[in-house]
Amino acid sequence: MLRNFTLGIEEEYMVMDPRTLELCSHEQKIVEQAHKVIPEKVKAEFHQAVVEVGTHICGNIDEARADVAHLRKTVAQIAGDLGYSIGAAGTHPFSKWEAQLITDHPRYFEIVNEMQDAARSNLIFGLHVHVGMENREMALHIANSVRYFLPHVFALSTNSPFWEGRNTGFKSYRTKVFDKFPRTGIPDYFASIEEYDRYIQLLVKTKCIDNARKVWWDLRVHPFYDTVEFRICDVPLTLQETCTIAAIFQALCAKIYKLRMQNLNFIIYNRALVNENKWRASRYGIDGNLIDFGKEAEVNTRSLIFELLEFVDDVVDELGSRSYIEYTKEILQNGTGADKQLAVFKENKNLHSVTDFIIHQFLKDC
Repeated sequence: MLRNFTLGIEEEYMVMDPRTLELCSHEQKIVEQAHKVIPEKVKAEFHQAVVEVGTHICGNIDEARADVAHLRKTVAQIAGDLGYSIGAAGTHPFSKWEAQLITDHPRYFEIVNEMQDAARSNLIFGLHVHVGMENREMALHIANSVRYFLPHVFALSTNSPFWEGRNTGFKSYRTKVFDKFPRTGIPDYFASIEEYDRYIQLLVKTKCIDNARKVWWDLRVHPFYDTVEFRICDVPLTLQETCTIAAIFQALCAKIYKLRMQNLNFIIYNRALVNENKWRASRYGIDGNLIDFGKEAEVNTRSLIFELLEFVDDVVDELGSRSYIEYTKEILQNGTGADKQLAVFKENKNLHSVTDFIIHQFLKDC
């Protein structure tokens, strides 16, 4: 019997001028209005053109879906009433980061002072998925094991092919932008939660960070909650894609937990190897090859994703997530957000058409 792996989902949205489709400051008006109807679920982010939403702690993926749908509809309605448009993509197709305002908050000014243009240019939009754990020791065990699968799921989420008016050649350029920050990317393996805590304590002691929130890995044991937090993915175009990705992360955690209860584990691969697959996923999305380290060979990414689905198949019914997991096949057939953006651009040769498409996809499944 599996324990209840709760879910929390955070998404970052673009705020745009509906006439020019440029990113623009909403002067925190969206956040202020949202607080009146959905308190504590909508907040400001580093740039004033970003709104972040977060669900409550959800008992299952159906509950999470209903919450994210409500958040998307509420934010879109408030933004529309205030004269803004909302969209979800890992990067805006053409807006310049140099033109965007930083949110007036001491924490953000501190980050700018430390990181300069690395921070100012960090105009990106991600998806974070929290999966509840029984304790931090189990969270670390699961985090160590699921690192191998991060590129596979990341490939499904790729949704940022354009940056400042250019086709970058990457399916996810968002990760390339974020690479400029310290303490990002695939995390190392930690043998125990004590070893992990000593690492954090050393960084604090030597003034690298002031708290564990400034560890921005693609996957982390959350510094304050008993969750594993997945941070590698671009924010998807649609609600259904978000929920499918969240369901896969939940299923991976449940599967590794089930193996642990049987005194089994998935093989641990080192960070350098997993990083090779992350780069490939960023560049090619689901259309390239990843490395199967067991076979020591390149394998079609779609094939490896199908193997991932087989790996978690024995836990999805108990989690109640089969329909969401099955939607992965739709993504593999019809393409990721990046593929769809590129198809619109190929047809129209116009990034405004791409941005308009992003806006119209936002409430597609809500």
